[in-house]
Amino acid sequence: MTRIPALFHPAQTLDCGQAFRWRQRPEDPAKWEGAAFGQVLTIKEEAGELVLSCGPQELEQTWRRYFDLAEDYDAARRALAGVHPALGEAAAFAPGIRILRQEPWEALCSFILSQNNHIGRIKGILGRFCQQFGEAIPGTDWAAFPSPERVAGLSLEDLAPLRCGYRGAYVLDAARQVAGGLVDLERIDQEPAAFGREELQRIKGVGPKVAECALLYGFHKTECFPMDVWMKRAMAALLPGVRPEDLGRNAGLAQQYIFHYSRMHPELFQ
Repeated sequence: MTRIPALFHPAQTLDCGQAFRWRQRPEDPAKWEGAAFGQVLTIKEEAGELVLSCGPQELEQTWRRYFDLAEDYDAARRALAGVHPALGEAAAFAPGIRILRQEPWEALCSFILSQNNHIGRIKGILGRFCQQFGEAIPGTDWAAFPSPERVAGLSLEDLAPLRCGYRGAYVLDAARQVAGGLVDLERIDQEPAAFGREELQRIKGVGPKVAECALLYGFHKTECFPMDVWMKRAMAALLPGVRPEDLGRNAGLAQQYIFHYSRMHPELFQ
């Protein structure tokens, strides 16, 4: 076990729609368990600290970067609060949100499968996807996320048990383009967000929102701001006249604050 300061709130960060491979432990709803980069972690907030089921070396090698622990989120919140009072209120409502630095392929594939789905169903599809096609993680009931090379060799018939519908064809196209080098994830990571937007939308079924989600959560392009009809309504209700580009390098964090605040305040849209 390793203890660190409570730099984020597990539920706010892990269940806000940016990642789908985390679940509350049934014996202790305050404890969260998830998998990333082929490793499993449990995490719980306790007495002002976060208790992680890993040693210091694993924390440094994997989880410090994954949870973006080097970033000063207090400063980011203050900067965003200065843009508009409603954004300051949304940030204060869920100050424990951080932007996870996920594995790029997992983020891309996850958000392709997320289209026109709710969070519970997305988690179910991805859970079946990993269990059927990912490598088992020893000593756990988890499986690693399937590689693009593994998925590229599958068929629509193979994906049928996932019950992911039309999204299966999109996942196969993404895997084949990534595995074949037609879409270069390493270059997308290195280049500005504009390059990634263009490259990712070469994949069947990847439009502006999925590309923006993949860039924000998988490539840590923090200026990206996923936008759909629901977010347009939220922006109009909370930040009329404010454009995503007005939010600067922390636009993606602002999007999470707005998304979470709006989800918890449905009366805004009545």
